[in-house]
Amino acid sequence: MNEDPVSTTHVVVMPSFDTGPKVYDTVAQARGQWGPVFVVVDGSTDGTAEGLRALAADDAALHVFELPTNQGKGAAVLHGLLQARDAGFTHALTMDADGQHPAGQIAAFMQASAARPDAMILGRPVFDASAPLLRVRGRRVSNWWTNLETLGAGVADSLYGFRVYPIADLLAVMQHQPWMRRFDFDTEAVVRLAWRGVKPINRDAPVRYLTAAEGGVSHFRYGRDNALLTWMHARLMVEFVLRLPWLLWRRWRRLPPFQR
Repeated sequence: MNEDPVSTTHVVVMPSFDTGPKVYDTVAQARGQWGPVFVVVDGSTDGTAEGLRALAADDAALHVFELPTNQGKGAAVLHGLLQARDAGFTHALTMDADGQHPAGQIAAFMQASAARPDAMILGRPVFDASAPLLRVRGRRVSNWWTNLETLGAGVADSLYGFRVYPIADLLAVMQHQPWMRRFDFDTEAVVRLAWRGVKPINRDAPVRYLTAAEGGVSHFRYGRDNALLTWMHARLMVEFVLRLPWLLWRRWRRLPPFQR
C-alpha cells in the first residue's frame, strides 16, 4: 500500500475493460506515483473487478467503481469524472489500464496541470519499435482533421489518452450531447474543449504496445473503430462550419491590437 499523501485536487481516472492481470501492474505503478486513483471497471468479465476490490480494501487512495455492462471508454471515463467531481476534485488524469501509458509521467503531468489549471495537458506520444506502423500512420489522418476543426489550436496528438483535463470543462461538453462514449472519446474531447477555449499544452510521453507474452491486450478493431472516427469527424466538421464565424471572431479578439 502506498503511504504517500494524496492530492485533494487532482485524481487519476483509469477505465478498464478485460485487461487481464496487467491491470494490477498498471494500478500499482499509478499508485506508486499518485493518489488517489479511481479505476472504473467497464463491465469486465475477466475477474479483475474482484482482484481490484481486494487491492482497494487495503489502500484508502485506490477506489474501484464497477459498471454492470461494457459501455465504452468514454462512458467509463464519464463515470469516473462524476465521482471525482462529487468528491471535490478539479482535475483528472486519464490513462489506460493495459500498460501502454507511462505511469512514471503522472506526477510531471499533474505538476504541469497545477501550474496551468485552465489548460488541458496532452500527451504527445513518443513511439518505440513496438508501435504498429499502420496505427502510427493512421493517426496522422485524425490529427489532420483535428487541426482543421480546432483552427490550429495546437493539439499535437488527438488520440493519445494520457492527459490531464479540467473536470468541470470536460463534464460540461460531455453532459450536453450523447457522443464521446466509446473510442471517439479522446479525439472529440480535445476538439470540444478547444472550442470551449481550453488551451492545449503538449508534453512528450512514451507509449508501449505490449505483446501478448507481455500481458498486452488490445480491444482496437481497425475497421470498426476507424469507421467510428470517420463518423465522428463528419459530425464535428458540420458543427465546425456552424461555429466558424464565432471561432474566427474569438481568435480575432485575442489578437494584440496592432495585429487586428
